[in-house]
Amino acid sequence: MRKTLLLLVPILLLGACSWGITLDDAAKNVRTAWSGDVSSCRELGKVTVSVMDRVGPVDRNDIKVRDELEVLARNEAAKMHADTIKPLAEPADGSQPWGAYQCGAHQPAPTGAPRAPAGSGSAPGQLQTFPVHGG
Repeated sequence: MRKTLLLLVPILLLGACSWGITLDDAAKNVRTAWSGDVSSCRELGKVTVSVMDRVGPVDRNDIKVRDELEVLARNEAAKMHADTIKPLAEPADGSQPWGAYQCGAHQPAPTGAPRAPAGSGSAPGQLQTFPVHGG
């Protein structure tokens, strides 16, 4: 029984790391411009978000850490009335800086993707990101 408990505790602790990090309703309208041009947008500021990237001696899954950083950045950007975020650097030690922008109708398109004419919907090749839930 004691051995089973000792094995379950680290698993539960690792699984608990993402509990409570959810996308706010207002943040659902915040887009992520991974490599898009935000030069036509108004810069509202910078947010730096952080999560635990290690639990004791164990590194957490890099994709999960990056996902949680994006969710937190979108939540913070929504509080600033931004509609677009863009990473300013790669994550380091569980922390990452993001730029917050107000682009309005001028949604940044991925580099090299054509922009859609006004009123025609989204541009071909334009992507929207959603947080990954679960394992």
